[in-house]
Amino acid sequence: MEFRESHVYADILIIGGGSAGAMAAIRAKEVNPSQRVVIFEKGHILYSGCIARGMDALNIVAVPGVTTPELYVESNGLACGGIMDEPVNYLMARRSYPMMKKLEGWGIFFPRDKEGNYELLQVHPRGKFCLAMKEPELKTILAKRVLGLGCQVFNRVMGLQLIVEEGRVAGAVGINIRTGELIVCHAKAVILTCGGTARFGLPNSGYLYGVYDFPGNTGDGYGMAFRAGAQVTGFEYTLNYYIIKDINAPLLYITLTRGAHLLNAMDVHFEDSHPSLQSIALEYRKDLGPMRVSMKHLPEAKIKEIEDILFSTERPVQERFFAGRGINFRTGDIELWPTEFYLCGGHGLTGIFVDEKATSTLPGLYAAGDVSLVARGHLSGAFVFGEIAAEEATEWGQRNTLGTSDPENLEDLKRDLRQRMDQKDGQVSIEEFEYKVRRLIDDYVTPPKNEYKLKMALWWMERFQKEIREKVPIRSIHDLFKMLEVENIILCARLSATASLERQESRWGFWHYRSDYPQKDDSKWLKHIMLKRGSDPEEIQVSHRPLTRMR
Repeated sequence: MEFRESHVYADILIIGGGSAGAMAAIRAKEVNPSQRVVIFEKGHILYSGCIARGMDALNIVAVPGVTTPELYVESNGLACGGIMDEPVNYLMARRSYPMMKKLEGWGIFFPRDKEGNYELLQVHPRGKFCLAMKEPELKTILAKRVLGLGCQVFNRVMGLQLIVEEGRVAGAVGINIRTGELIVCHAKAVILTCGGTARFGLPNSGYLYGVYDFPGNTGDGYGMAFRAGAQVTGFEYTLNYYIIKDINAPLLYITLTRGAHLLNAMDVHFEDSHPSLQSIALEYRKDLGPMRVSMKHLPEAKIKEIEDILFSTERPVQERFFAGRGINFRTGDIELWPTEFYLCGGHGLTGIFVDEKATSTLPGLYAAGDVSLVARGHLSGAFVFGEIAAEEATEWGQRNTLGTSDPENLEDLKRDLRQRMDQKDGQVSIEEFEYKVRRLIDDYVTPPKNEYKLKMALWWMERFQKEIREKVPIRSIHDLFKMLEVENIILCARLSATASLERQESRWGFWHYRSDYPQKDDSKWLKHIMLKRGSDPEEIQVSHRPLTRMR
């Protein structure tokens, strides 16, 4: 098969059209309407990303007179176990209120009480920062603004590799996941906004795509940045949540902050309206689970309020799911269960390392959203740093010229893709291969961790990297696209195992629990574990970076 190629030119290329990518595109056009903005979106920009439809809250807003950015830095530092760069998170919190007012100006609804105060929920260790939102068409609103401003969107295009010229990023190559056409975008700057690694461990349902975050997020951005030479960090932070069993949809804080009860299997009631995930995990691992949410005691008006949020804004498929299970909030409980383990910057601490300007360690490359490290930044972090990345990339573009030469290794890439398409003799389907990879990730990469398991993880991932070229038949472009995704998952597992081996302590509750180093050790490990590609493309170099404090 021949892979046709098209060349496009941009001032800014954005890879990922979710929340951060859409906001970056909008801001880039606001800053300079004449600049050319191109987006590669793996799905379709109208309904892609982790916020594929609506959202019930803007997670972090420092409302003047109620909270402060300084209090948020203190609060988030506790939630991050101390591994947090304060200036990055301070800037995000400082810009959060103007961002919310901007969204409000676009018609996005943030409810207020009779006195005109915004509805703020207590979901952080200190201070009320979670601001209620009721906007079932949030993603559509963002996408329409992107298109209305004249940004060029390539839907169904997956980012393959960054173009690096003379030590700086000068564009990227993408592949259309339906036709196989290669899109070569020459750009002055690139902003990565293509999410974390949702398909990492396996969900309890066994369904490959039944994951908590957008299942198209397979660590593509982590892989592109790492292979190009940018530093990544936080891969030892292997994250999971406790949410609705078999559908992996959010529920806990939407209900508990509105009066629902949290019970364990022995009917013991948790009094805290914001219990930590670690406390829920402990109940589960003490064989006192599954945990349940009960709303039978709530008045009808409050139940209808919760249903309105869940069924219109936050994943409307839940209405059909509960009906199919015969669950009525007025009479039955909702069972919670642990999600798969995954890697994410927005909910966790995994990402491309960036500073307060959303700048990576590779010139010309910026990152925002779940693919970047803005510790536990959630949707607010995606929006704010999407804007920051656009502002800084615009300024960078004004100082640099557009590279127009063909990528040196484009022919090598096309040759490699043709070789993959010629793989016809293998006997293991790509779906079966992915299942095996992710089952072994569950066995060896996720907690409880120890040196033996993590070294076995590295052994298995090296083996998988070879076997995917030998045992998997490629029947179509769709299989090729899945193979590229699985290779990114394998790389992310190698990065996670390497970082987990390096951090010889336990931190963040169960999320990085080393049974051979069960105690937290601030004296040695209150710092970032940084990973970078070595001179050999398969080599992972490990270094340490001190935390940045407020000046």
